[in-house]
Amino acid sequence: MGRKILFITTDQQRYDTLGCNGGTIARTPVIDGVAAQGIRYERATPQSVVCMPSRSTILTGQCPSTHGVWMNGVALPENAPSVAEVLAHAGYRTAIIGKPHFEPFLDAFARFPENGFCRAGTFGPHRGFEHFESATHGAAGPLHYAQWLAATHPEAVNMFYPVLDSALEVNALGGGATGAPQAWKNNIPRGWYHTDWVADRTISWLDSLPVDDDWFCWMSFPDPHHPWDPPASEIDRIDWREVPLPAGYVEDARERERVLDAKPRHWRAWYDGRMVSNYEAPLEWVPATLTADQLREVTALNAVECELIDEAIGRVLAAVAARGWDNDVDIVFTTDHGELGGDFGLMFKGPYHVDGLMRLPLIWRPAPSARSAPATVTRPVGLIDLAPTFCVIAGLPAAPWMESKALPVDDTDADARGFECVLTEWDSELWGVGVHLRTITRDGWVCTAYLPGTAHDGSEGELYDLAADPLQRENRWADPALTALRSDLLADLWDHQPVMARPLRAVEAPV
Repeated sequence: MGRKILFITTDQQRYDTLGCNGGTIARTPVIDGVAAQGIRYERATPQSVVCMPSRSTILTGQCPSTHGVWMNGVALPENAPSVAEVLAHAGYRTAIIGKPHFEPFLDAFARFPENGFCRAGTFGPHRGFEHFESATHGAAGPLHYAQWLAATHPEAVNMFYPVLDSALEVNALGGGATGAPQAWKNNIPRGWYHTDWVADRTISWLDSLPVDDDWFCWMSFPDPHHPWDPPASEIDRIDWREVPLPAGYVEDARERERVLDAKPRHWRAWYDGRMVSNYEAPLEWVPATLTADQLREVTALNAVECELIDEAIGRVLAAVAARGWDNDVDIVFTTDHGELGGDFGLMFKGPYHVDGLMRLPLIWRPAPSARSAPATVTRPVGLIDLAPTFCVIAGLPAAPWMESKALPVDDTDADARGFECVLTEWDSELWGVGVHLRTITRDGWVCTAYLPGTAHDGSEGELYDLAADPLQRENRWADPALTALRSDLLADLWDHQPVMARPLRAVEAPV
């Protein structure tokens, strides 16, 4: 009997929403406790700041350019490599429960397998997962959670925020107490909400296994991704009126616009409502209209969702302990990308390679039987490193197609194995708007080069000193004193850049 793996992901969660990472609004004692026993990563970075490319990187251990999911709405090839398949071949029982999103969700004809299982009354197998049980952010769509809710609690289906408007665009409708975009009073009972459903279904699958089986379970919560519509019974946990404004929010409008104007032009264009370059940002919402109270309310609702996730994880860990497994279970917790969360007056996500989207919570608690010392790793690591880490936990070599290496257990290990830089990509073509970014995080700097597109001619870029300017308000791309540093970072970026798979895979849906 070997080490088992409980892999926990959330969707669109900021680094600073956890107590162990300095968060002060959401109470997250379960994850904080896991972090205290394990390894906490200070600079974990995604290879894409949007869902489908990032999740495909986690599964394959490859950069988006390699696996081919270059933007949301591009399906991961069915024959793409999968760490779950590697583990299954080694005898692990495998499951993914919750949000998968390796294939488009907007799929009215169920062309893609992950949207067709529930209609067929099946649960896999798929991509190396023998059990595949799916959910997303609400009660719409052809996924297992939506079908379960419609069958067992049909009165709750229309309680969620209406994610799409009548034109099938992402809804800009405001709600809650302040009219904040995608804030909503959801009267669904807590036990029917998807957070508890994901935990319930995970416990059910684990309880179905013989005690001697080794297993890899990916438990994937849809929250705290927008819309922010947790059960109404829970929202009084946090009084939004008492929530402080985030440090990244520039309160003075003139100063905010000065900061935005020093960045490449698509920043201010989105803020003013002149350009949208990510489908999940409501097309009709203008960020310049965001008020301080709206931001407070959204921050509070987001924190409530984080607390519910933490409590759900606690129930799953109790179930693991009840089976006698806790001494042999590795726990890995992370998210696919961050959330702007009011930084620079912006919400949601898009082609903006700054900490709100790029600095992720990542915790690895090795099984107690492994006798690993708790540590904090400050060197840069990426989500691309997860697949080989799972192989190491299982006592397997990393697959030859993985473009990464197992996570370091401390800074000494990181230095010895060359954890020096992390790369991040962005490509999107939506509504005739093309945006293309390539970023390197190295030596306390974040350097982003812009390729030619709708809003950029290829000469623009961003350069931030994370130590001196942690809020990334001063773009030093054009600073003559940093010309040599910028050139060195760019050379490193292009030297490590993977070759983009051609021809580009088709965009099948917006998301």
